[in-house]
Amino acid sequence: MLSQFQQERPDQRSTAPAKLGELLGASLEGPSSHGALSTPRPDDRPENRVRKKSGGTESSLGTSSLFRKLRSSSRGETETPRGDSDDPRLPETLSSKPWVCVRSFAHFDAQSILFDLHEAAARRSYAAQRRNTATGASAASSAAVSLAVSRAIALGGVEPSFSSTDDLSVRDLSEGSIPALEHSEQGGSASVNPNSQQQLLLSCPERNVSFLSSWAERGEAGIVEPRLRPRCSNASVSKLEVPPDVQATRLERLQQHCIEHVDLGARYYHEHFYGKEHWNYFGNDEKLGPVALSIRREKLDDTKDLKDQYQYRIIFRTNELVTLRGAILEDAILSTAKHGTLRGLPLKEVLEYVLPELSVSCLRMALSTPKVTEQLLKLDEQGLSQKHKVGILLCRAGQSTEEEMYNNEEATPAFTAFLELLGETVCLRGFNKYAAQLDTKTDSTGTHSLYTTYQDYEIMFHVSTMLPYMPNNPQQLLRKRHIGNDIVTIIFQEPGALPFTPQNIRSHFQHVFVIVRVHNPCSDNTCYSVAVTRMKDVPPFGPPLPSSGLTFRDPAAFRAFLLAKIINAENAAHKSEKFHAMATRTRQGYLRDLAENCVSTTPLDTAGKLNNLISLASKRKERIRAREAAEMGALGALVWRVLAQDFSGGGAEFPCALAISNEYIVLADCSTKEVIFNCFCADVIGWTAERLALKIFYGRGDHIALRVPEGSAQDIREVVQRLKALTVGCETVDMTLRRNGLGQLGFHVRLDGTVSEVEEYGFAWQAGLRQGSRLVEICKVAAVTLSHEQMIDLLRTSVTVKVVIIPPFEEGGARR
Repeated sequence: MLSQFQQERPDQRSTAPAKLGELLGASLEGPSSHGALSTPRPDDRPENRVRKKSGGTESSLGTSSLFRKLRSSSRGETETPRGDSDDPRLPETLSSKPWVCVRSFAHFDAQSILFDLHEAAARRSYAAQRRNTATGASAASSAAVSLAVSRAIALGGVEPSFSSTDDLSVRDLSEGSIPALEHSEQGGSASVNPNSQQQLLLSCPERNVSFLSSWAERGEAGIVEPRLRPRCSNASVSKLEVPPDVQATRLERLQQHCIEHVDLGARYYHEHFYGKEHWNYFGNDEKLGPVALSIRREKLDDTKDLKDQYQYRIIFRTNELVTLRGAILEDAILSTAKHGTLRGLPLKEVLEYVLPELSVSCLRMALSTPKVTEQLLKLDEQGLSQKHKVGILLCRAGQSTEEEMYNNEEATPAFTAFLELLGETVCLRGFNKYAAQLDTKTDSTGTHSLYTTYQDYEIMFHVSTMLPYMPNNPQQLLRKRHIGNDIVTIIFQEPGALPFTPQNIRSHFQHVFVIVRVHNPCSDNTCYSVAVTRMKDVPPFGPPLPSSGLTFRDPAAFRAFLLAKIINAENAAHKSEKFHAMATRTRQGYLRDLAENCVSTTPLDTAGKLNNLISLASKRKERIRAREAAEMGALGALVWRVLAQDFSGGGAEFPCALAISNEYIVLADCSTKEVIFNCFCADVIGWTAERLALKIFYGRGDHIALRVPEGSAQDIREVVQRLKALTVGCETVDMTLRRNGLGQLGFHVRLDGTVSEVEEYGFAWQAGLRQGSRLVEICKVAAVTLSHEQMIDLLRTSVTVKVVIIPPFEEGGARR
């Protein structure tokens, strides 16, 4: 599907500022692979890895790795390695130990679990240093890259590579470099011949290494195949605290494509604070700058064993887009006041327990005005939108350039059929729904347009043939004015259209192109194939493209796939450097206004030092927790720092945050701050716990392997306690099975590894094997990686049969 071509273009950019090469220079050699996190497959073994021409294995080159693509694609670092953390130019705090929230704090969403106060302070300090040292001609360039540099430093101490000159008006000074433009993925193509007219997409020049193909590079490879068990994509995991009524709709929600890269936790203030009694405090912290705090005390429902239980919901916002959101039980807070009373604990003690580094003396109570509430809602939800606008360009046979596509005056029958499949043609005059800047009064932007909805999202399409056509204007500015300002653009190719390349599009705003080619148009055999190309700093997004050679034949399935793909494309594009910078500036403006213009003179702790007059004996007594391990029943996610094993990378380990809520088990990479593994708590079937190590089995026997450092054995015990409270799993059992006089083991096993029958009083029965037990390891080989024939063969031929099983429920059913 992909081919390479060379294109020479003169470099007309201006000379870069002095010493900018030290800032932007970076090795072109990629980071080492991290491979698959979940159960190793037979194909992951060294002898089965495909050798590449460069001499490395497929796994070492990252083509089958789960984590390399996730870690490298984040924040536009796809081809950029990590730098030296000892770089003298960096603040010392950037290489220090990350800030870790107290264990008893239950996080509301996925982004909160890696909130880092140290990093927020370090980025602000680094930005201030750059502002102080930037002078003359280098000042403008330094300001342009400071945000991206600070983000990259936090991810590993190296400056990012920029996707194109659209992002910066400076040049890359690394030797032999050409600005990289896009990544690509292709699937569902009818032809793989690079010279064929059926090809959808051309790649960038070879030296750019700009296009990547195949969905397998995304983080879903190496886990369980989606068709075997429904599961959320990693990029779609957001809210971790899920109410019981929403949990009940889990399977229904999984029938639809996942909407990804949306911070649904941003509605935390609207859902749990707005319209309820709570407190807002703003201030300027010496290290963090302007901050905004929202805190609410709420009573929990009484249970048979527990009454008068309270928790504090907290939102803490800094200049960084990552926000701390969650709750902490009152019983878990060390305080001089009594727990469970109507008065509650002093807010100062609550914050000193959750955020000890925060200077609470800088906080002042917010004014009780509608402006404060409205601004907090805007601040939190600035990245949320239920409305999307998408451009559509018609590319006819023999066409490939932007000018040719914009000058197609009328829609063809094949294009019209595609539009009818995609949405509804609406009359713009008097249209009262989302119009995407189209004129609904005077028909100046055309009389009709294409509109649709999908999963509560509104989508208005800017269709080139529906926008005004100007015969004497070859650039068709009235059309490009709308389509050229859309983040996502669909290129509809008719049979015979030339392959598309984004280098033919002159736009600073179009970040993602979805190429759709029709085959056998206007017939009973009409089908479509799809390819995608995106700017380099746009992270990958789903749903996954079908394998090469497959096409979409079901119109309803194709429509659902395409709409989900373009919604996720725009959401992912908002994580690019350009949009991240704009969102950060907006956030900083909101916070500065709140801290300066929306505060009273009332400090956080109005009681002052009177609380310190309590006797030492009383204070010592009341600082003991009312209930040990009270947080183990929290709905939000409790977090432990662990080392996750990389199965395809030779067993290497890397730091992650393990989060367990009432609905999800999540692993987030501490360096990229991306979710790299998730499963439902209802999917967990068992675990193997050692003093410093833990295996968690889920689904049909896949597992993740975790380890904690020496001295953290208590963390393993806490994780197991949490798993017992929230899952149907249990501890695994090791067995050594003996054969009878006929060489038989005395049991039968099903395709999925569960035991269907056990010979009563036989050796297996005496060892404890029962009907409904699940074999997860056979002779140290993961059972889920074996076919039924391989499983039987291993059991029959092994001299000593050692198995790891997950016992059934008490009534005999297998754990599923």
